[in-house]
Amino acid sequence: MQTPAPARRPDRNGEAGPDGRWTTYPGAPVDTRRQLMVKLAWTSVWAFYLAYPLQDLATRQHTRSATVAGAVALAVFLAAYLTVVIVRNRRGHPARQYLPLALMAAIAVGTSYTLGESWLTLFTYTSVCAAVTFPGRLGVVGVLATTGVFALVGLTSRADVETMVSIGLPCVLAGLAMLGMQRLVTTMRELREARAAVAHLAASEERLRLARDLHDLLGHSLSLIAIKGELTGRLMDAGKTADARAQVADIEQVARQSLADVRSAVSGFRRPTLPVELAAARTALAASQVALDADPRLAEDHPGLGPEESGVLAWALREAVTNVVRHGAGATRCGVHLDETWEEDGRYAVLEVVDNGPGPGKSAAGNGLSGLGERLAQVGGRLETAAANRGKGFRLRALVPLRPGPSGE
Repeated sequence: MQTPAPARRPDRNGEAGPDGRWTTYPGAPVDTRRQLMVKLAWTSVWAFYLAYPLQDLATRQHTRSATVAGAVALAVFLAAYLTVVIVRNRRGHPARQYLPLALMAAIAVGTSYTLGESWLTLFTYTSVCAAVTFPGRLGVVGVLATTGVFALVGLTSRADVETMVSIGLPCVLAGLAMLGMQRLVTTMRELREARAAVAHLAASEERLRLARDLHDLLGHSLSLIAIKGELTGRLMDAGKTADARAQVADIEQVARQSLADVRSAVSGFRRPTLPVELAAARTALAASQVALDADPRLAEDHPGLGPEESGVLAWALREAVTNVVRHGAGATRCGVHLDETWEEDGRYAVLEVVDNGPGPGKSAAGNGLSGLGERLAQVGGRLETAAANRGKGFRLRALVPLRPGPSGE
């Protein structure tokens, strides 16, 4: 039995709900009625347990009227079972959710008494549906109550011990397993929502930082420009042209400095970071079926690595991963490591990206690597590219100077 994720529900007319999706079982959103029918068809696979009642009807040990009534009851039971999947995705009166479950329980009890012990298997479906229908801890009560009714019906109808055990255990265990699955799905959904909330808060915090920086940068400068502009007008009215020109020159200098400050703030806002690029690399490589071996230090603050240098290394990681995805045909592994090295002119941070693809080949470096080399040169770093071990694969090393001091300032 497959169950819906309760947080996603369609509206009353059966179309997609407020989030645009219609879920029929955990983690499997569907967007159209056709997809819903496919999910219902997969749910129907679990109807193989109904082979026991069908076999009972096929033996012709009942009267014709009893056989027809049993077939109708079995069809109604299967319809109610599939209805639970649909109704769980729709808003409405609680009775609308519990009516199919009550109908299943009634058919299970009635057929078990009138047609024999083979029909006790219907209680397994009823137990699973009780687990997904009742909210919270009531699901446990529903499973145990269904199992209790099964035991009562089995004992009073004089079912043999082997039948009681072979059907009773799946009845209780399947219901409890479905409760555990629902709890797991709920936890996964809450985790996804928490991640989305963290990402949203991080973006909001960055926007607030940019707003604060722009306010601090422009507030003083614009006020100064306004004051000097007013003073310039007074000096011009007084005929002090030389003093007015001096004020205009100051206004120009303040405006240019403000423009430079704004550009610096915006470039800092758009500067990539190593943790963000590492997460993007993990997603891109996974989509290309390339295993990523990432240095855990990439997600940590590196002493001596300034924001400009860190941003350039993030660009290097992005370009290297792009090369692996686009040109590393046949690559199955990609290693990303961050280390330090000493050169003649000081200490450097080294980002190394190595794959086991076909290698660099004989063609010249593309625009991406050329641009990356220029970025590294602007911060005093350099780019090194070569074949990896034994000529197989591609190795990219980006070096940037580390700033003196324990904190990198």
